[in-house]
Amino acid sequence: MSLSSASSFPSPGSAAMQANANWPAVGALAFGLFGLVTTELLPIGLIPPMAADLGVSEGAAGQAITATAIVAATTGPILVLFSGRLDRQKVVWMLGLCFLIAALLCVFATTLPLLLAARALLGVALGGTWAMAIALAMRLVPEGSVSRALAVIFTGVSIANVIAAPLGSWLSDILSWRAAFAMSAAFALIALTGQVATMPKLPAATPPSLASFRIALRKPAVLIGLATAFFVLCGNTAGISFLRPFLEGGAQINVTTVSLVLLTFGVAGFFGNLLGGALSARSPALAAGCGALAIAGATAALASQGQLLAVVFVATAVWGIGFGAFPVAISSWNAQAAPDQAESAGALLSTSFQLAIAGGGVLGGLMIERLSETAPIYTAGVAALVGAAVVLLIGRPSERRRTSHQVQRS
Repeated sequence: MSLSSASSFPSPGSAAMQANANWPAVGALAFGLFGLVTTELLPIGLIPPMAADLGVSEGAAGQAITATAIVAATTGPILVLFSGRLDRQKVVWMLGLCFLIAALLCVFATTLPLLLAARALLGVALGGTWAMAIALAMRLVPEGSVSRALAVIFTGVSIANVIAAPLGSWLSDILSWRAAFAMSAAFALIALTGQVATMPKLPAATPPSLASFRIALRKPAVLIGLATAFFVLCGNTAGISFLRPFLEGGAQINVTTVSLVLLTFGVAGFFGNLLGGALSARSPALAAGCGALAIAGATAALASQGQLLAVVFVATAVWGIGFGAFPVAISSWNAQAAPDQAESAGALLSTSFQLAIAGGGVLGGLMIERLSETAPIYTAGVAALVGAAVVLLIGRPSERRRTSHQVQRS
């Protein structure tokens, strides 16, 4: 979900940028997004202890991920469309305050409804910040420094993807699951303090219109990308959200080893990000398809041979590489699909990501409740296969035709 936005915001020349780079503000923005993504993903490593403490099933506890994703899916586009008159400095501060309050509410939640309400508030902060972060970074530095500013943002998100699940699992093991959210509250306080201290006044640029969204949705390539993203990420969320219950229950792995497995997934995902970027430069469709196939193969091996520890680590690493590569690849596809409506197409893709995460959390919860710990893992594989078929069998031929046409024109 995390690298989907690079192409979804204005080009550097479309908004007034500073003559001098404001790197402290970029850093504060990047740290805030790092904290938000870390907090979004924490429940992946916390579902069993959260469920036990709150007195609910693991499937119900898994909806903590769903609540955040549903709200984030709607908050981002709404903010892009309707916050044009607000100074972005104040918007960033308000979203940072929402993050802090949400994290504190998670720490003190004593029932599942209270936890879900806190996670919904987190979705407001996440969706709004993610919708604005790249465009803000482009306005905080001169045009020649934009790539470096974006690299700072994406590095923070990549680190969050690596540490969130294993760190949450480790903290819940030595302290409690509430300690993990207390850490998030500390992240939120640091980020908000930095943003208040460094963020300059940023008069709003004009957001995209509803007409631009309609034009983007009429493009077949955009629809192919949205469908592929939804299938792959919905299935992936169903599987990864309930990976810890599978490892502890189905594979009979202890908590310490579970943390190592989740760390393996995160580290592999970081390298998958790099690989996805390199492959996407040649063919976004092929890169997205290969990432989806890697997820399908790895989850099939994990579900069928998960009793072997070596298979668990290897399959999880391959899964992480595939998942790390996929968002970068599908974002590159999205950028090429609608270059004239980059903001709108990017907002649509971001919404597709969050809806897929929400749907995956619900689907995985139903699977583990009604079938077994293995069912969500198989679900991830089947959904990834469907997504791979869409982008490789439908998207790849259209990509070849588009490339051939561009070569002929040049």
